[in-house]
Amino acid sequence: MDKLKQPEPNLEPQPNPSYRIWVEDAGDFSLDKISLLRHNYHEHPLLQIDQLEKLAQKLLPLNQCRFISPGATQQSEFIHKPKSPDGRDLAEVFERISEPGSWIALYNAETDPKYAQLVQEALATVEGLISKEQPGIFSPQAFIFISAPPSVTPFHIDRENNFWLQIRGQKIMNVWDRNDRDILPAPTVENFIIDKSLNTVTLRDEFMSKKFEWDLGASEGVYFPSTSPHSTRTTEAWVSPENGVSISIGVVFYTETTRKHAYIHSLNRFLRRMKLDPKFPGESKFDDIKFTLGKVLVGFKKRFRSYTPPTGF
Repeated sequence: MDKLKQPEPNLEPQPNPSYRIWVEDAGDFSLDKISLLRHNYHEHPLLQIDQLEKLAQKLLPLNQCRFISPGATQQSEFIHKPKSPDGRDLAEVFERISEPGSWIALYNAETDPKYAQLVQEALATVEGLISKEQPGIFSPQAFIFISAPPSVTPFHIDRENNFWLQIRGQKIMNVWDRNDRDILPAPTVENFIIDKSLNTVTLRDEFMSKKFEWDLGASEGVYFPSTSPHSTRTTEAWVSPENGVSISIGVVFYTETTRKHAYIHSLNRFLRRMKLDPKFPGESKFDDIKFTLGKVLVGFKKRFRSYTPPTGF
């Protein structure tokens, strides 16, 4: 991939100037578009393998360490389990983390206060870019992925906006346009936003020609918006005796815009079940009304149907 330009000089100071994220062209950046990034979080002490093992020990009792069985492909169902598929305990997982096919994810790293601060500081370095377009950042989170090639994170979508950073080793990132309704039909998005269902999020062969692909190394990354389909894989091309582990982190967040869209999706699914064909969030002049009605609908479900909305509402 083409190397990105260094940041422009005279940037405003950030809360922690030692570590930051920047984009190639701030004037062209949009939260609605996929964009390449640069960062120096690969140097952050909390993102080194020894510290991540300590974090994993804290997250394991909370079921926030997740594992994928070896042999997964981009088209596999995204099933991640709270225990290592081969029965290893956590110490052995990290002791053998450079063995081919190893894969562990640390979910909601911000549960640990030190990592909560890291996430807050990382988002502070791009807050100007975020808030000018989508104010009201909330629920910042972090998801950390550690793997040894060959390994794959299957095709899936997330509810959050994502600053995805490669920390160590290399990883191939594929992202698809979230607005392509052949890839991501509106009912599929609605079911995921409302019920967290990935049942119909499926990678078909004909979608491969539509992917954006980058082979990313430490200090590089990608921003992609909420519900952008994506998958990752690692190959052995870059592996050496001293360097065989890939680490990446997704610094993710919601905004008042993603919240509004969640309520509109809730109303849209109701309208769709009434045999109507509602417009996607952002495409209707009645979005403000739909947002209000969506809040009423979700409130009704919470009160009378014991519905617990996912994070993001």
